Amino acid sequence: MKSLKELYKIGRGPSSSHTMGPEKAAKLFQEHTPQAEAYKVVLFGSLAQTGKGHGTDTVLKKTFSKPVQIVFDAATPVPHPNTMDIYAFADSGDSLAFWRVFSVGGGAIEVEGEQSVLSPDIYPHRSFAEIKDYCESNAIGLYDYVLKYEGESIVAHFAEVWKYMQEAIEKGLSKSGVLPGGLNTERKAKILYSPETIQECPQTRENRLVCAYAFAVAEQNADGGTVVTAPTCGACGIMPAVLRYQQQKHGFCDEDIFRALAAAGVVGNLVKTNASISGAECGCQAECGTACSMAAAAVAELHRLDLSQIEYAAEVAMEHNLGLTCDPVDGLVQIPCIERNAVTAMRALNAVELATFLTPSHKVSFDTVVDTMYQTGKDLNALYRETSEGGLAKAFFKKKSAK
Repeated sequence: MKSLKELYKIGRGPSSSHTMGPEKAAKLFQEHTPQAEAYKVVLFGSLAQTGKGHGTDTVLKKTFSKPVQIVFDAATPVPHPNTMDIYAFADSGDSLAFWRVFSVGGGAIEVEGEQSVLSPDIYPHRSFAEIKDYCESNAIGLYDYVLKYEGESIVAHFAEVWKYMQEAIEKGLSKSGVLPGGLNTERKAKILYSPETIQECPQTRENRLVCAYAFAVAEQNADGGTVVTAPTCGACGIMPAVLRYQQQKHGFCDEDIFRALAAAGVVGNLVKTNASISGAECGCQAECGTACSMAAAAVAELHRLDLSQIEYAAEVAMEHNLGLTCDPVDGLVQIPCIERNAVTAMRALNAVELATFLTPSHKVSFDTVVDTMYQTGKDLNALYRETSEGGLAKAFFKKKSAK
């Protein structure tokens, strides 16, 4: 598995696979072809179908320093739903270079035939079972496991990640108005955080605050603000919401949060390595489902639950997101994405509560549910994998057209 620095990335929304990935590809390709005078990018699959709504063409035009032609090709079959072909041309018009790039989720890319652009693996284990056995054999937890293979530099990265997560919450809570894109989606985080009516029971207050924090970050993402992929931009509100609320409620220090980020990172890394965190490849179960598992593992670590309980919390969180579709209305990361961040954040807390009491009786391993999620994603009809051709996206379009 790769470094957690590759999982937790800091960048601008609204989509890690549709904006951060293509941006990274464009930067690397330009470095590879400094003599080029013009470029052409052909977007396929989900990049072609929802690239306009996600701002793929906009970020590519901003990234390339020379003229670039962008072509949307939603018809040609490709090996990965987020595929892009990049061409470099000399001033004479002659072709200089070509890359086929796959944006695999969370801002990560793979370049066909170009292993040199990939970061190296630093973890020797590829399953939770292997990691658990190693940790128990060496009497260490997930935080010490991460430190062993990442080194102390990962702590500074966690500090940076936590800083930007909190900033996204604060900025999101302070803003009101309508999000860009044409759906007239109103920001709601500020309303949730400071409602006119404040008489509520403790459980209602918890739900409201967790949702407010998740809305705040997800709305910042939808507005092109700076967020942390955890594991993606589309699911970026879940981890910050539960960590912020847990810190406020229980007084956890930032060092505790770093431990939680490590545990969550291991879980997210396993999904990224053995399945997918791409909505275009496996639906929203791969994005919000993975974020839910990460958040559950993080909270379990905060409360010093053991490895079996952390595994069960992460497994429950993923299991009850299986089959979750990715059907963004108009290709925007707004409906149902923003509300989904809030609902999934609350589900993560529920998963930890179950794990606290029921771990000895659990039957399904985390590794099994990850494999199941991946197969389920492959079985999902393409209409429900970030193409905006089915589900809510189709129903919303029909309703709008009928008016």
